[in-house]
Amino acid sequence: MFFVDVIEMKGLGNRSHLAGGPDSAVAVDPPRDIDRVVAAAARRGVRIAYVAETHVHNDYVTGGLELARVTGAGYLVPERAPVSFARTPVADGDVFEVDRGLVLRAVATPGHTPHHTAYVLEEHGHGAAVFTGGSLLMGTVGRPDLVEPRLTERLAREQHASARRLADGLDDAVEVLPTHGFGSFCSAVPADSESSTIGAERERNDALRKDVDTFVSETLSGLDDVPAYYAHMGPVNAAGPAPVDLTPPQEADAGQIRARLADGEWVVDLRSRVAFAEGHVPGTYNFEYEGKLATYLAWLIPWGKPVTLLGESRGQVADAQRELARVGIDRPVAAGAGGPYDWLRQGEKPGSFERGSFADLAAVRAEAEADAEADAGATGGADPAAAGDQPVVLDVRRDTERAEGFIDGSVHIPVHQLHGRTGEVPSGVVWVHCGSGMRAAMGASLLAASGRTVVLVDDRFDAAPGAGLTMAVPGRDGR
Repeated sequence: MFFVDVIEMKGLGNRSHLAGGPDSAVAVDPPRDIDRVVAAAARRGVRIAYVAETHVHNDYVTGGLELARVTGAGYLVPERAPVSFARTPVADGDVFEVDRGLVLRAVATPGHTPHHTAYVLEEHGHGAAVFTGGSLLMGTVGRPDLVEPRLTERLAREQHASARRLADGLDDAVEVLPTHGFGSFCSAVPADSESSTIGAERERNDALRKDVDTFVSETLSGLDDVPAYYAHMGPVNAAGPAPVDLTPPQEADAGQIRARLADGEWVVDLRSRVAFAEGHVPGTYNFEYEGKLATYLAWLIPWGKPVTLLGESRGQVADAQRELARVGIDRPVAAGAGGPYDWLRQGEKPGSFERGSFADLAAVRAEAEADAEADAGATGGADPAAAGDQPVVLDVRRDTERAEGFIDGSVHIPVHQLHGRTGEVPSGVVWVHCGSGMRAAMGASLLAASGRTVVLVDDRFDAAPGAGLTMAVPGRDGR
């Protein structure tokens, strides 16, 4: 009887898998921190016979090369993958024996990348599970636009064909085990469940339900922004990543933190947005550890910029260091644990800003409008829109979210662009919002560090209409 263990990379929205029998196993698309995979194999009492990559990853640094070196496993990489290290090149139809009666069969599935390969786990000649990487995901597929713009439409068509090839060759009961789709930006759209089978995908996956032209048109029109750090992941993986170093960084004292801020380095506070708003070292940025830390910090930070991590505990810092290593932010230059008074020099005061809800924003807007009307009456009919103290509403969601609707009169700068565009935010008190509060906290901290007065809207965006705020949709009424 075979087993499959899932190794989550929740912050990145990905999964790795360890699958095998009584004696040996294969690790598919392993994370860079390979100790988790080694521990999973030890718990099962199996040796890792193979490490298999479905493709050269664009969203994280693989641990495959190092895992194969440490365990002595064969390293299976698609033959067309542009890599510069020794490996076992895998062609369509190749079969590898994992354990007695348990084999791995390669299926060429171009689309997410030109060389993408899926692996079917067969037990005694029957397909049991399929490791689909970035091909057939749960209710969706991997996006086709991460390799080269001129290849995007061709890859989208290949993605449609590859999904059908997999489905046509497998029984309905075969479990679908993708790498992407659980929040990763490598997915065309978010996955719609936590588990699936080939039969379930036949019923709900557009690649299996719609004709190729419709599928391609809808897929390409729905693609979201690509995180900037993706440009660095492919080359790192193709060259062969260095082993990860998770030893603790040097301790950051108050003087060193101030010096690093003065040098323009990034000092990142990992604590919750509530704690950060209540008190923080001025000039620091808030990227919650419980949020999508690796994705957004790697997206926003200038690549290669030194980073210092501040967390509420050494454990939180260590966990963040591990997560950041998965996206190539290898070594924090320093770290500190505690709270703002542990990181400030004697006599220094912490920074802070207010938090509010969409209802609070609506009340402030209504008050400002009332003041404007009163001023207009007192000045004999001045333009009410030019009077009062209207708050600046900054929407830091992505373009695709904005397209579904926004607060009328709001300014739009996606959070991943904000660091370079703070000068575009109008003067006044800035109420920063996103879809839930996490990205708004990042944006509020960026603006606060630049000297702006901010209010963090710590609320879900779907509460905005009910709070009495006027909503708008792009393209309507001339907007």
